[in-house]
Amino acid sequence: MNKEKREQKSNDCAGKSLSRATWQRLVRHRMARIGGFLFLLVAIACLLGPFLTGQDFAAQDLAGGAQAPSWDHWLGTDELGRDLLERILIGGRISIGVGFAATCVALLIGVTYGALAGYCGMRTDALMMRFVDVLYALPFTMLVVVLTVTFDQKSIFLIFLAIGAVEWLTMARIVRGQTKGLRRSSFVEAALASGASHWRILRHHILPNLLGPVIVYGTLTVPAVILLESILSFLGLGVQPPQSSWGTLINEGADKLDIYPWLLIGPAVFFSVTIFAFNFLGDGLRDALDPRETER
Repeated sequence: MNKEKREQKSNDCAGKSLSRATWQRLVRHRMARIGGFLFLLVAIACLLGPFLTGQDFAAQDLAGGAQAPSWDHWLGTDELGRDLLERILIGGRISIGVGFAATCVALLIGVTYGALAGYCGMRTDALMMRFVDVLYALPFTMLVVVLTVTFDQKSIFLIFLAIGAVEWLTMARIVRGQTKGLRRSSFVEAALASGASHWRILRHHILPNLLGPVIVYGTLTVPAVILLESILSFLGLGVQPPQSSWGTLINEGADKLDIYPWLLIGPAVFFSVTIFAFNFLGDGLRDALDPRETER
């Protein structure tokens, strides 16, 4: 009993040391620090900004119309006289929320499906991946249209479902390829020889070694999902008025770029900063979670 306790304590210490080393490598990565700071800044602004500006995103001033940036309206107003900064911050909540929620759905389905396919191999793997190929062949727009017709078009949860139901396909392929390589590794063979169950091997040996690729791909999926949401909003299948997202604001600004350029510049800057932040953060996480990364 004492021996088992000592081994458990040793494993806990090793896990803490690995987590501490990973965090230290991430903190030392300059671009990851920049990306994390930029995203934190944007997230805090979207969360607290609407309470600090004192503006109502739905309040209209038809007499004033579209106004250029000024002290009263830092990023100007749209054609209905609504404060653009307020709409950008409110839209950021929706865009970032959709990005994270749909990415979580995609990772949950993709990691589970890909790990099972890669570990089982043989006919099971072939059958599961042919199903993925079939889903890849389906037009994304048609799938969304079917979902919006079948369910409530104004439900934001439908956007999570539609995007998450497509984004998991690439994650499944990535995890499947990584799992097939890990299944032939020496530590998995040793676990099998010691009598460990397949479920235990997947949970304790395969999935922890997939953490790096999964997190890195997740940070790249969030901006991709935000972009997909903007496409849906452009088609009228996304966020419905009076709510707005960065996608809808960019599309509205693009139509009036020659007349009111500030309508495009404001949301485009917020969108671009968020994209760059996630890319920088993903690059840092890739280096920090790489088991071959050595201390410098």
